[in-house]
Amino acid sequence: MLISTLAACATRQVGAPVVQAPGTAAGSMSVAPGTPVPNNAPVVESLPVAPGYYRVKPGDTLYRIALDHGQNYRDIASWNNLSNADQIEVGQVLRVVPPPGQSATPMLPPGASAPVAASGSGAMTPPAAAPTPPPAPLNQSAPAGTTISLIWPAHGKVVGTFNDSTNKGINIAGTAGEPVMAAAAGKVVYAGNGLRGYGNLIIIKHNGTFLTAYAHNRTLLVKEGDVVSQGQKIAEMGNSDSSQVMLHFEVRRMGKPVDPTTYLPPK
Repeated sequence: MLISTLAACATRQVGAPVVQAPGTAAGSMSVAPGTPVPNNAPVVESLPVAPGYYRVKPGDTLYRIALDHGQNYRDIASWNNLSNADQIEVGQVLRVVPPPGQSATPMLPPGASAPVAASGSGAMTPPAAAPTPPPAPLNQSAPAGTTISLIWPAHGKVVGTFNDSTNKGINIAGTAGEPVMAAAAGKVVYAGNGLRGYGNLIIIKHNGTFLTAYAHNRTLLVKEGDVVSQGQKIAEMGNSDSSQVMLHFEVRRMGKPVDPTTYLPPK
């Protein structure tokens, strides 16, 4: 839920104060999901955790943990019965897969209405005259979630390629205000600027396997919970949290970054 490069892009985020959660032992830090746990937080012993769980490390945010595990951050908060979903703690062990008998945020079937969310302010509020069209059906020729067919989310030259270390996606150059399109049908599981290094970011969940992420936008035209169709305009290109105007585009398979060009048609 991405410029120079995603992992190394410069940020201009102002640090928020870190508070100790009630009942938390000294040395455990608690922060809002969009605020990174400070890198100078006390070192927590790296004890192994069971499969399907994750131990929070300094620098983590709930948004980042969700993106890296291919989940919706609201699902992770629910699965862990967090009394305050806006706080995580260094050393805390979080369930990052659905508990038995539960499932992750489902894809809505074609034609279903997206959940109604309260209108926010600023870039995250879609224009009233631009209703969300019904989603296009996903590829039915292969088992659900095992593959995905994408279109290019923006026109322009690729100026940064995937390498899995310094760039977890591709960078597509353009001019401010150019349209950014959904690469495939899906449900918006994040729209905001709480993930350091990504600027104004949209994350779309397409099925139980694939997410796509669209970073550094100038304006976001969809909100969390919206169902979008392939090719729908979801944002305008910009340079939020980036040194130049471009779209940083990621494809995540089970949370792991993969080369988007593997799933995109030749240009």
